[in-house]
Amino acid sequence: MKWAEISIQTTHEATEAVADIFHGLGASGVVIEDPELVNSYRRSGTWDYCDIPEAQDTSVVTVKAYLPMDDQLDDRLRLFERKVEDLARHDIDKGSGLIRLREVHEEDWANAWKAYYHPIRVGDRLVVKPSWQEYQAAASDVVIELDPGMAFGTGTHYTTAMGLAMLEQAVRPGDTVFDVGTGSGILAVAAAKLGAGRVLAVDNDPLAVRIAGENAAANGTADIVTVAEGDLLTGLTGQADVIVANIIADVIIRLAPSVPERLKDGGLFLAGGVIADRLGDVTDAILTAGLAVEKVLEEGGWATILARKGGE
Repeated sequence: MKWAEISIQTTHEATEAVADIFHGLGASGVVIEDPELVNSYRRSGTWDYCDIPEAQDTSVVTVKAYLPMDDQLDDRLRLFERKVEDLARHDIDKGSGLIRLREVHEEDWANAWKAYYHPIRVGDRLVVKPSWQEYQAAASDVVIELDPGMAFGTGTHYTTAMGLAMLEQAVRPGDTVFDVGTGSGILAVAAAKLGAGRVLAVDNDPLAVRIAGENAAANGTADIVTVAEGDLLTGLTGQADVIVANIIADVIIRLAPSVPERLKDGGLFLAGGVIADRLGDVTDAILTAGLAVEKVLEEGGWATILARKGGE
């Protein structure tokens, strides 16, 4: 299948907003090329080997999305350009806003990433690796096999990495976990591998639902992880020990009021994908919902919040 790869050079500040615009246009995948993030991984030692040169200019972030080459493409591109220009009205600096377009095949897109995607350690035990690379796991390692695909979430972005690190602390053996906006399914798979007894993962993108299901199966967790199409908590029944939402600030704010009734007493809400400038807004929404904030991680201009419902 032929896809149009649309890329835009923007700022750290505008990254979340641009990604949201792409998703609103029906993009079936978003890639964030953040040189600051790459540099941090090079220096951290989480990559066993990396042939990507260290970036000198870390101010420019490239956000890429993939849209089908069809008769709606021109209209979508014009709408994308208008929405990017409108960011200034919300006091968001779009940077140069340089937009490029090229035609790619789905197979070429995935193969091109093989030169840049390496096993990475996230938290104390979790390791995310691509299928084509060997990794010698330690006895305590929990390995997730995940290849780059057209659904967001491979463990390399700050939001996913912090979410995985928080899951290590949150998930206990036998827990029920709800993963809202599952994307690639990486957090759902991680929860299962960390000992959850049941994981219900939902996304409103049918492509993400398919890919998350495939990733759950590839990691041997399909008997624990159930993936379905749905809007936030709608359609999920019962209560969870842990609810995970690695989405964006505005969606988490909209989700927060419905979280307490879907959590068991003492249950945890893990909210990620929050740009640091919106941390106060999201925290206020979580506190207003009656949850107690226990921990906040911040890295690379992003934040992840861990909150608890009353109880032990």
